Amino acid sequence: MKKLNKHITLKHLLIEGEKKIGLQFYPDKNLMGLVNDLPEVQWNDTIGMPFLPNTPDNLKLIFKTFKGTAWINGNYFYSNRRKAAKNDPLSVDFYRNRTLSDSYRRCPEPYLQKLEVHRYSINTVKAYVNCFEKFINHFTELELHEISENEIQSFLQVLVQAGRSNSYLNQMINAIKFYYEVVLGMPNRFYAIPRPRKVRKLPTVLSKEEAIALINSTNNIKHRCIAGLLYSAGLRMSELLNLKISDIDSKRMLIRVCGGKGKKDRYTLLSRSAITDLRTYYLEWRPKDYLFEGQEGGPYSGRSVQSVIKGAARKAGIRKRVTAHVLRHSFATHLLESGTDLRSIQVLLGHSSSKTTEIYTHVAINRLSNIRSPLDLVN
Repeated sequence: MKKLNKHITLKHLLIEGEKKIGLQFYPDKNLMGLVNDLPEVQWNDTIGMPFLPNTPDNLKLIFKTFKGTAWINGNYFYSNRRKAAKNDPLSVDFYRNRTLSDSYRRCPEPYLQKLEVHRYSINTVKAYVNCFEKFINHFTELELHEISENEIQSFLQVLVQAGRSNSYLNQMINAIKFYYEVVLGMPNRFYAIPRPRKVRKLPTVLSKEEAIALINSTNNIKHRCIAGLLYSAGLRMSELLNLKISDIDSKRMLIRVCGGKGKKDRYTLLSRSAITDLRTYYLEWRPKDYLFEGQEGGPYSGRSVQSVIKGAARKAGIRKRVTAHVLRHSFATHLLESGTDLRSIQVLLGHSSSKTTEIYTHVAINRLSNIRSPLDLVN
């Protein structure tokens, strides 16, 4: 089979509100001659590539024209987005029914519909809608199809100058790309939009003594169980709040986590100390459905959980900034220090990638305690 050394990459373009097929390739006389023979082909100086109308016939013609001459790269053109898993339907009616001023541009209905179809979590929906509305209200005098990549880059520069974090900028880019790539069906539409470099910060970790002191400094058995489960099971706060009574398997000493991050189910550890406290808590508080419920029923609030953890940390005399997620970091780090392998920790935490779990190797003290400082070696 003949090896093709020439490549053409297909790109999604939106020019004057119409979808186009961009053809990106290194300068080549033969390729340019074939391109010029394509129907309705034009050149765009801004993006530096030829383009033609995005139609099924033109797409077939491109593959036919360059067959045997150049390899067509459609990785940026065709969507390989995985379908969301089947979960409970998500309602975004709150965003449809808000009372807003006439001058405020609200998130388009097709955008909300796609968020529902893809069954994104309510936290993701909130982030995407808030970001996208901030974006479209920045361009009040332009229709969406009139916004170019250069204008998007200028908008992102405004956010950089305003001191927005890298994670916020990435979230904004995701929200913008969701509209053009998913709602309008143009995968990798904004291929030239640069993303900020990801900041790799080490997690805050408590010592074992600090974690126990925090749990012992809670005000009541309910708060003790909340802090205890966050630490002993390595739960995310959202996972803790969604726990049902039936998720506690005392016979197998496991906790079933349903619909964790990425809509994945998993099992994690149920400590003997935690089950003892949970039995006392259940007899005293009698929750009906969720393991931890608010005063009027339903799941306990995240704000209340953070308040419990911060109050207990302050009472225990811990000077670090402690959140619910710090207890999860401490769970993983202490397991690693006690000899648990990274793969097992990855499964317990529900990490998709082992690289995410490897961050704990940088804070586990058993990896460093046996290394002597060069200053100590001279004594």
